[in-house]
Amino acid sequence: MSALRGSLGPAARLVVCAVVPWGLCVWLGTSTAPVPAALPAVLILREDVFAAPRLALERMAGVVVGVLIAVAVLHWLPLSTASFLLVMVCGCAGAYLLGGAAGPNQQVLISALMIYATATPGYPLARLGESAVGVAVVALLGPLLWPPDPYRTARAGLDAYRTEVAARLGAIADRAAAGQPAAAGPEAARLWRRPQALAAALDGTLARLRSVPLKRADSARLAGLRPRLGLAARTALTLQFFTGELTDRARATAAATGPDPAVRALEPLLRATSRALDEALRGADCTAELTRARALDAAHRAAFPTRHDAVLRAGLHLTHEALADHLAAAP
Repeated sequence: MSALRGSLGPAARLVVCAVVPWGLCVWLGTSTAPVPAALPAVLILREDVFAAPRLALERMAGVVVGVLIAVAVLHWLPLSTASFLLVMVCGCAGAYLLGGAAGPNQQVLISALMIYATATPGYPLARLGESAVGVAVVALLGPLLWPPDPYRTARAGLDAYRTEVAARLGAIADRAAAGQPAAAGPEAARLWRRPQALAAALDGTLARLRSVPLKRADSARLAGLRPRLGLAARTALTLQFFTGELTDRARATAAATGPDPAVRALEPLLRATSRALDEALRGADCTAELTRARALDAAHRAAFPTRHDAVLRAGLHLTHEALADHLAAAP
């Protein structure tokens, strides 16, 4: 049922953005069945509705180039295999020249073939006009009709990561309380890579929102998440180093019969570090927990001063430095 409710908005957006340009073109008298006016809604309005203005412009550019190719070929050559081959070659060339990271602009070839196959006087101009109406409606209305909440989506991703990190550090602390260093599994590497993916998704959303003026308030809220995502990305590297050292420690002490005292003494330090990071990623003030974590770090350093123990603590120490820099940069 929730999935059905979530699809009602995109479905209604597509219907409105297809029906409105159709009705406008019928009212303007371009044709009785202006299909090109409704096509932009079907082909452009996908999951990322905030990319609609950019995709609409790309589609319109493809329509213009495709129409020009077909009109030029039909002006000089009659309908034949040779002219069809020329339209195909020029259309493919135009599609790749106007293409981008997502691939060739297939609208160039589609429009060229449509005009070539419908050699009716006035049809090229009608197709241009109807496509322009459809593109304008999609670009202007698409991002404003039942749009997703980009801030809620980004915050949910950060909260999910924060919860998983707290659970993983808690499990490591439970093992450490027994003096057992926990080896990191393959799922840990996926967890530590997630902040980079979240930050890249946030930057992409911010870039697309620049073309939607009425969504600038969302841009400001999203930009407010950037420092926390930056902290998540930086501490993911330091915690990955820490868990890697724990894995090496587990291998080195595999034959030992008793608990590792240095690892056992890490338990309160690890829990304090986890609480400080959790508060910072929630947007709260982590000063008190960070101060406690640093005091525990100093106590562990005094009790276990060897080089191997210093390397074991290094990831947590670097996490404290990242938290301190985050606090210093906060407004």
